This record gives sequence, C-alpha cells and structure tokens, in this order.
Amino acid sequence: MPNNNRRFEEPKDKEFEERVLLIRRVVKKTTGGNKVTFSSLVVLGNKKGKVGVGLGSSAEVPAAIKKAISAAHKNIINVPLYKSSIPHMILLKYKAAKILLKPAPLGTGLKVGSVARAILELAGVENASGKIIRSRNQIANTYAVIEALKKLKPRISSGKPL
Repeated sequence: MPNNNRRFEEPKDKEFEERVLLIRRVVKKTTGGNKVTFSSLVVLGNKKGKVGVGLGSSAEVPAAIKKAISAAHKNIINVPLYKSSIPHMILLKYKAAKILLKPAPLGTGLKVGSVARAILELAGVENASGKIIRSRNQIANTYAVIEALKKLKPRISSGKPL
C-alpha cells in the first residue's frame, strides 16, 4: 500500500540567493521552567534589483530559518540601480538606527558594514558607501537599510546612453 502521508516540497527556484544574517537564542522564564526558542533573520535577493528580508521564530533553528525565508519571499522590494550603484544619497532614521547610503564610482566596492553589506550585495549594488549610526541592533539595522532602499527613486538619464 503506498504511503500517502509523504510531504512533498515544492521545488525551490534558484532565482534568489539566501543569506542567514542572525540566529538568536531566546529564553523565556515560565513557571514550569525555561522555554527556549530561536529567531533567525534572513535576507534574499537576485542580484538584479530585488531583495527581501524576513524574521522567523521557532523551537528549532532549521524551522526558524525556513519561516524567515518564507517571510522574506513575501517582503520582496525592487531597488533602483544606476551604473551598479544606488541612484542618489539617502539619510534615513528608522527606530533607533540612522542610516546613510551614498553612491560610489565604478570600482569602489561596498564600503558599508554589518548587515548593510549583505543586503546591498544581494540587491545587486556593487559600488556604494554608507554608515549605520547609533544602533548596534542587527534587526533594527536590517529594517533600516530596507526602508532606505524603499525610498530610493530611479535616476532619469538625460537622453544620453548610460
């Protein structure tokens, strides 16, 4: 008799590359003892202007990562690119974090730290500089970078070829 209880997983499209930015062990004190869960922060992107970030929580690490990946697929944004950089400078405050992102000339590379480097790499930005000010919380910094990328406007060329 065939086993009908098999779990079929849908084939993953390799359009998006995933990167786990953070795994946290969260302990909650309860009357029966301690409850331990794990939260994970995942960013995914196609290196062509699409990037998403997700946060997942579960009792096991692999399940938390899987939840974060599915949350990231639901939160994908488009990032405007101009000559493999961002189109303009942006300064943004999001909760406790302040983020500054600037375009950079060709060949400069990514001169940003922490989670901003991973997010910009997966978005397809090759040349940019930036600074995260006031916050060391990686989750807040991640969402600050995503908000900054949402606020970018595409650069309109003046009729000349790029």
